[in-house]
Amino acid sequence: MRSPTDRRQPQKSDLRRSAILEALDVHLRESGFDGLNIADVTRRAGVTRSAFYFYFENKSAAVAALLEPMYDDGFLAGDILADTAQPPRRRIRAMLEALLDTVDEHRYLLAAMLDARSASASIRRVWDDARESFVPTVAGVITAERASGRAPAGPAADVLAGMLLEFNDRLLERHTVGGSLTRAQLLEGAETIWLRTIYGTVGDHGEATS
Repeated sequence: MRSPTDRRQPQKSDLRRSAILEALDVHLRESGFDGLNIADVTRRAGVTRSAFYFYFENKSAAVAALLEPMYDDGFLAGDILADTAQPPRRRIRAMLEALLDTVDEHRYLLAAMLDARSASASIRRVWDDARESFVPTVAGVITAERASGRAPAGPAADVLAGMLLEFNDRLLERHTVGGSLTRAQLLEGAETIWLRTIYGTVGDHGEATS
């Protein structure tokens, strides 16, 4: 991604790739992943079909590229969780709200990514790698909380972090596709799972009472 302060003229290749992604974004809003047609995307972008495949292996890879800016939202959520100056409940609740806010803002993109993930092994790897990139942050929080005495000893911190992030993956999917539980119910349940998994039990004021 080019810096907004970069005064150099964008390369033609940058402009073509951006045009494809912009056209793809519009197409996904209108038709979803199942209705995605490469010919329509390239026509809207003003590029050839071969240009599309120069940048992207397939439509699933293009959808994954479109989601790249959302990784910043994920890192922000990780920063919220790592702010141990705040009580556990407040941090975990804020992290989960940030996750669901991302879904609310980009639901059509995430729905397309879920479809792409089910159709492509390479996209599943991209998705899994993105999730795994947050394991060190969460594991670091667990380790620090154990060292401070706020959280009890337990399974290896990285194992626990990986399992909690797998749970968040499922939470994101459920909020994206919808179901019988409301956003508030999802948040309440997810908050309880995170708190009890890391801290054992948590008091009314969000302090660990394990």
